[in-house]
Amino acid sequence: MTTEPLHHEPHEDTGARLNWLRAGVLGANDGVVSTASLVLGVAGATTSVPQIVTAGFAGMFAGAMSMAAGEYVSVSSQRDAEEALLDQERRELKEMPQFELQELAEIYEEKGLSPELAREVAEQLTAKDALAAHAEAELKIDPDGLTSPWQAAFASFVAFTVGSLLPLLAFMIPTGDLRVSLTVAVAVLALALTGSVSARLGGAPRLPAIARNVAGGIIAMAATYGIGHLVGAAI
Repeated sequence: MTTEPLHHEPHEDTGARLNWLRAGVLGANDGVVSTASLVLGVAGATTSVPQIVTAGFAGMFAGAMSMAAGEYVSVSSQRDAEEALLDQERRELKEMPQFELQELAEIYEEKGLSPELAREVAEQLTAKDALAAHAEAELKIDPDGLTSPWQAAFASFVAFTVGSLLPLLAFMIPTGDLRVSLTVAVAVLALALTGSVSARLGGAPRLPAIARNVAGGIIAMAATYGIGHLVGAAI
């Protein structure tokens, strides 16, 4: 008679997913702060709505491309390093398999297994997939789960763009003096949201994270608005 497990959960790389979520939140946060600050800076220098909106969209695209390019370079460098380590591990498994087997057993022994059980675990994992076993235990790398630079770049581009659109659309909706006020209000709400989400993902208290995020954004917007006003008055 066979028994079925009462409960089964798929094994997922939750750490990798959390890193992606954090990167998305940070990208959106950067989009909100940089684009809102740019719009307010130009608004401090001129009242021409077309010029302000044009500057905002140009800044949004430039920022999104910069974020994407930076993420692509960063992830590409990380992936190159991981692939080099995996290539080295493949050579070692081919040239000295017994030494690598003993090394893997010692790793599990250091984690608390008895020498006999550690050896048995190492042998079974090696028989199933030697590279995956050693990569996970020694290098903390999943050979089948290397991050794609293009995916990382696209995610950063989208996150920054979404964050940027919030203050831009807020500025475009009303007329007159309400433009600046609504832009600031929307940016503050967006920063409060990203601060709350980042705190939740990191398991940290929300209020301090929200306060830091909002305070930093307000300082950035006030500073750029003031600089824009001074430059506009001087020209």
